[in-house]
Amino acid sequence: MAVKTVKEISNALKKTLEMTPWIEELAADERAGVQTALKRWHRENEKRKRKLIAYEEKKSFDKQFKRFAGDLVAGIDEAGRGPLAGPVVCAAVILPEDAQELIGLDDSKKISKSERERYAAIIRDIAVSYAVHIQSARRIDELNIYAATRESMERTVEQLPIKPDIVIADAMQLTVSCPSEAIIKGDAQSLAIAAASILAKTTRDHLMDELDNEYPMYKFKNNAGYGTADHLEALYMHGPCEHHRKTFEPIKSMLKRREADEPSFNSEFDNYPINK
Repeated sequence: MAVKTVKEISNALKKTLEMTPWIEELAADERAGVQTALKRWHRENEKRKRKLIAYEEKKSFDKQFKRFAGDLVAGIDEAGRGPLAGPVVCAAVILPEDAQELIGLDDSKKISKSERERYAAIIRDIAVSYAVHIQSARRIDELNIYAATRESMERTVEQLPIKPDIVIADAMQLTVSCPSEAIIKGDAQSLAIAAASILAKTTRDHLMDELDNEYPMYKFKNNAGYGTADHLEALYMHGPCEHHRKTFEPIKSMLKRREADEPSFNSEFDNYPINK
């Protein structure tokens, strides 16, 4: 190896992904900086190997649902079933046979926001087909959260420009125009479902950021509509807006107390418009 300084060796290691004879020789280099750089390289190399193994396992998981070579598998997932406000967002994704750009992809909850955004852009670029459906809080109140989520998932399949041969959904049995399977913890096992979870999560985050601009008192950008302490405090101070789920507690009880005109209920809430 021509490089000699610690900095040169460190830079060369950053550009090398596979074990080579010159890297093996570094074990005999007594300089502390070289050994630190070598240990860092081994750690990163192990991470890459684990990510590649996980990617292959997720691909194999999806492949088992194909009846014939060339069958298209659509992964379906949602974001936002638990919050007090905002929509449920569902996504469907059909990935190509080779999607090495997604090595390292995992359940959206296990990935940083910046990584989710990076993967979302890749998924939109390489997907054979994808669709996103937004189910409003009003529709959630009309149906209940389970039925509204199922309906939204089914709508994403209908909206796919290219139709799948099999649908696999995260923990939801769907009625669609092709065979479907409900997969428990699917976002941790399936590459296609994990990709769908990324599109659903990033889309919903963008929507909640927009709602934060419209209703800054609820701090939706920070809590994404979940029942955090600051969100609950804002609800008691200002009442719910049109994007809150009126059938979810504690909003449901708030509205009942308002209708009953209980004196214990916060008077500021009585004057707050329910609909924008």
